[in-house]
Amino acid sequence: MGPARRFQWPLLLVWAAAAGTGSAQGVQTENVTVAEGGVAEITCRLHQYDGSIVVLQNPARQTLFFNGTRALKDERFQLEEFSPRRVRIKLSDARLDDEGGYFCQLYTEDTHHQIATLTVLGVDSRQENGKVWSVASTVRFQVDRKDDGGIVTCEAQNAALPPGHSKQTQYVLDVQYSPTARIHASQAVVREGDTLVLTCAVTGNPRPGQIRWSRGNESLPERAEAVAETLTLPGLTSLDNGTYTCEAGNKHGQARAPYVLVVYDPGAVVEAQTSVPYAIVGGILALLVFLIICVLVGMVWCSVRQKGSYLTHEASGLDEQGEAREAFLNGGDGHKRKEEFFI
Repeated sequence: MGPARRFQWPLLLVWAAAAGTGSAQGVQTENVTVAEGGVAEITCRLHQYDGSIVVLQNPARQTLFFNGTRALKDERFQLEEFSPRRVRIKLSDARLDDEGGYFCQLYTEDTHHQIATLTVLGVDSRQENGKVWSVASTVRFQVDRKDDGGIVTCEAQNAALPPGHSKQTQYVLDVQYSPTARIHASQAVVREGDTLVLTCAVTGNPRPGQIRWSRGNESLPERAEAVAETLTLPGLTSLDNGTYTCEAGNKHGQARAPYVLVVYDPGAVVEAQTSVPYAIVGGILALLVFLIICVLVGMVWCSVRQKGSYLTHEASGLDEQGEAREAFLNGGDGHKRKEEFFI
């Protein structure tokens, strides 16, 4: 049910709405009553104003004026007076949705605020038939889907009724709107062999008619059971994977909601997890074999290099080269001898 709306008509009303003064240190306001389409004046009285910031806000807490400067672009609100003693604004063409509390805030070392309540009354039409008066009143306001089911109350009082009594009549709002849809799954993780239940939650006024289930460009599994807003999928397998959609509509429009089904296969996950260590071990072994081969090739190359590297020297005439070479000279027998010195 939406919120109840209550309207009271001035010509049938005993109470006067201009009283109800609230006061607080620094700020004082008065409540205001105005007929729809009329002009309302909202006044904030300031006490011992020292030039601090003064802010006026509407019932939606949007700032209308900040220290005399317009903040909200609504030309129906005009600043009539801004003085050290009083701030006064005028609202033209008052509407029912203007009704509510207007905030007057004074920012000094301590913040002071008061609320001026604005009441907007519906417009009456009167007819006189002798001593009998007929009074009719019309109210207009914008509604949306959250107002569907809300209650509007019309209340009247006059001197013929006992004090404190009134006559009331109520009307339940019937706000029609296009549907919305959303799918709820019976479980978050879906495994092979499980039974999954999908529920299509639909709202709309008038209530959407038949709910239709589909799966992408494929037909629903043969095991699937679709009953109104519920789709049951028993004995799931990976073949059931896909995007499932529920669709509903009324005379105001259509609504669709998708659900992506991915069936969890424990065997495939375990196989993938166990294959990882084998791959790592295989890679390590291959690297070790490669390193061993590189070491062996290096050793062979060094061995060949050492066996084939030597220098040839003539033995005669080398007595001045030191002790190492003197070992290869055997005196002056008059002929040359070729010696090999291995380095």
